[in-house]
Amino acid sequence: MSETERVPVGAAPSEPPRRPRRRRISVVGVLGELFITAGVLVLLFLGWQVWLNDIIVGAEQTSAANELAQQWDDADRAPVPSPTATATAVPVDPGEPIVATPPAEGASFANLIVPRLGSDYRRPIAEGVGLAVLNNRKTGVGHYPQTQMPGEIGNFAVAAHRTTYGAGFHDINKLVVGDSIFVETEDGWYEYVYRGTEYVRPTGIGVLEPVPQVADATSTDRIITLTSCHPYLSSAERIIAYGVFETWYPRAGGAPAEIATLVQAGAN
Repeated sequence: MSETERVPVGAAPSEPPRRPRRRRISVVGVLGELFITAGVLVLLFLGWQVWLNDIIVGAEQTSAANELAQQWDDADRAPVPSPTATATAVPVDPGEPIVATPPAEGASFANLIVPRLGSDYRRPIAEGVGLAVLNNRKTGVGHYPQTQMPGEIGNFAVAAHRTTYGAGFHDINKLVVGDSIFVETEDGWYEYVYRGTEYVRPTGIGVLEPVPQVADATSTDRIITLTSCHPYLSSAERIIAYGVFETWYPRAGGAPAEIATLVQAGAN
């Protein structure tokens, strides 16, 4: 050892450099990280599909409903009066509403307006309850073809999702007895009044009978039935909301006062 390499008296000899330890990669750890990442991605997807996407698609469906109503207003009919003027709209005899001819499969023929579901809630109703209608960005609410038409004696039954594809009936459980349910067609507005809700199995098709849950009965009332899945994010059951016909307002006479602002806003 040279003079310059001598270790000073009392000093500890230097240790040889240690080799860095190799990090052991655990299969369990890798799988755990993958599962966590997958879980985050699933939550992000659900947030998109259930919340943000529903807002976007719902807005598109509302826009489609407004366009449909505008077409009716422009088809050689009187323009929709201003909100102040519509308050004087006079209903026709409730026993004589105009009943529309059943449309072709997939065709939009009416709008659903439910103030309880939002001040701007207006969604198109198309013929049929298949995926082509219920999962459609321009419709979302479907009419059961075997049921009656708006204003017709019997049961006018419709369906929509509670989550995804605009979630047209997301808040159907929040209806309160006495709430108005309007169905708008090229002829005018049919007003129904909400009366109650029940829950049935997916096989409970008795709700579509002319007299709901009473087979082979002859109806003397005009009923609306709203159907959707229950609970949220599940199809284990069906939530069914019923309303009874109150009156109707011809388009030429203007919209009912309760929805006059919404109708006017959609026309602008």
